[in-house]
Parts: sequence; C-alpha cells; structure tokens
Amino acid sequence: MLGNMKKLRTMARMSQRELADIIGVSQQSVNKYENHGVEPGIETLIKIADYFNVSVDYLIGRADSETNRENPGSVVLNEKERDFIFEFRRLSDSEKDSILTVISNYLNKK
Repeated sequence: MLGNMKKLRTMARMSQRELADIIGVSQQSVNKYENHGVEPGIETLIKIADYFNVSVDYLIGRADSETNRENPGSVVLNEKERDFIFEFRRLSDSEKDSILTVISNYLNKK
C-alpha cells in the first residue's frame, strides 16, 4: 500500500481523479494503490515520484525522508513552498505566466 502517496496527494489538496489524470491511470487504480494494497508498475511509481519530487523508496515506505535520491541536488521545501508548488502545477500555462509576472514585478519593486 502506498500510504505516502496518499499523504502527498492530500497535502497537495488533489483528488484521486486529478492524480490519476496526471499519471495516466484511472481513479479506481489510484484508490486501489492507496487503500487496497494494489501495487502500481514501476513506470507508474516513477511518474508518481517524479510528480511529487520524492524518491520511489519514500513513496513505497522504504525511506523516511522525502528527499529525491535520484536528484541529489534537490532542495528541501518548507510546507508553504510545497503547497505553492502543488497549487502552481494545477494552473494553466497562462495562469502560471501571470503568477510568474507578479512575482517578478514584486521582486523588482524596490
């Protein structure tokens, strides 16, 4: 069972359907991964780990840390930063551009 997947998904305030669409499986499959001990294939595990930027070991419960061991240069994020990134990923490209413009304008306003 992928308890850490459910933890990451709920922290991101995502529905099972939203995650399913992102990783290319059905909502029922996500439910089975989270609640019924069904294990996804390695390609699906990698997609999930990549999306949440965690290691596959963390996803399957073999590591306590969320650090992505496949990307040793990854940055550890605090809760606000993690929430921002999860929400940002849910935006359309034009909405992302708008947010980036606001951030850029804010930082250049001295």
